[in-house]
Amino acid sequence: MKTLTCIALLFALVAPSFAADGLPAGFDDKTVTTYEQTVAKAITFLEGSRNPADGSYSSFAGIGPTALVTTALLRHGRSPDDPLLATSLDYLKGHIQEDGGIYVTGTHYRNYETCVAMVCFAEANDDGRYDKILKNADKFIKGLQWDEGEGKEKSDPAFGGAGYGKHLRPDLSNTTFLIDALKSAGNGPDDQAMQQALIFVSRCQNLESEHNDTKHAALIGDGSFYYTCATGGETKTEETANGGLRGYGSMTYAGLKSMIYAGVDADDKRVQAAKKWISKHYSLKENPGMADSGLYYYYHVFAKALSALGEEEFADADGKLHPWRAELINELAARQAENGSWTNENSRWLEGDANLVTAYSLLALSYCHPTKQAAGGGIEADGKAVESGTSGGRVDPRDVIRP
Repeated sequence: MKTLTCIALLFALVAPSFAADGLPAGFDDKTVTTYEQTVAKAITFLEGSRNPADGSYSSFAGIGPTALVTTALLRHGRSPDDPLLATSLDYLKGHIQEDGGIYVTGTHYRNYETCVAMVCFAEANDDGRYDKILKNADKFIKGLQWDEGEGKEKSDPAFGGAGYGKHLRPDLSNTTFLIDALKSAGNGPDDQAMQQALIFVSRCQNLESEHNDTKHAALIGDGSFYYTCATGGETKTEETANGGLRGYGSMTYAGLKSMIYAGVDADDKRVQAAKKWISKHYSLKENPGMADSGLYYYYHVFAKALSALGEEEFADADGKLHPWRAELINELAARQAENGSWTNENSRWLEGDANLVTAYSLLALSYCHPTKQAAGGGIEADGKAVESGTSGGRVDPRDVIRP
């Protein structure tokens, strides 16, 4: 309780004085207070759940949870020099390999672990201290991507994608982590690896176009995204009666976000089709198409995608405008445990782990910060404010990132 009080005081000292005037859509003083209290409780929980011996979180699942937790804390204003974060960053640095990757030795999941670690180091890199680490890791993940160097022609459905590691079947979840990492290392939309990844992402959409002529593209045609276009999809449980691959919420938001990061225009038919599907299935009560499976992973990509889209309110199929930031804050606050953590009763994909799920929730909330907007201002794709006129035994990590 003492720590929580201190964090609340910190908010009072460093946060702007909010008022309903100039706040994002759907915000009022109560929503601002809910946001501050929810974040403060989550940080208090994570302070107590870190392994004090090495700064890790849930290390039985590899370094992914530590990278995600640390990124979330950094995005909520903690300094990389804060002792709480410094030990976690040192833990991640301890897994930097000679090949430039950042992963647990012997793991088959080098892409995922390196990508989430890169995003973390980039978040802590305001003074350039991690430039070399990011440069080496950038080269490493580009070497894992399925392209001509891996013997894949552009016509191959696997082209441009990324899997858990080298030579492992590519999927949309790993590819969206790849795109996040490329962006964090300073690669723009015109980067070759980014554009190759876009080819794969486009082929994971239920939309036939000049960007997607795979056998599944036109079978459903609803603009949703599914897990992988390689090897004909992942499981038969995702197939529809006509052999199509059923899309669902977390992958559709991940696909939308990835296209935007790769420079696809808002008027592009791929973006418009994804938005149409989302409008029909807008929900914060479930991961559409997956019920409560991967729900908190879904909340993270939901917030990240809508922030990248740049719409303060999102219209559902009935024309109702949703102030999604305020709605997400209130939904997460209602689901938060008394100790400040979140867990999913459906433990699929490791969402029974409080550290991982609390990281997802804090990351989602970082795109909902009730920053007072100046006239003509907005929220950048990374969630930061822009003022007007400024520029045990290890589990399979697939259980962590499969949604």
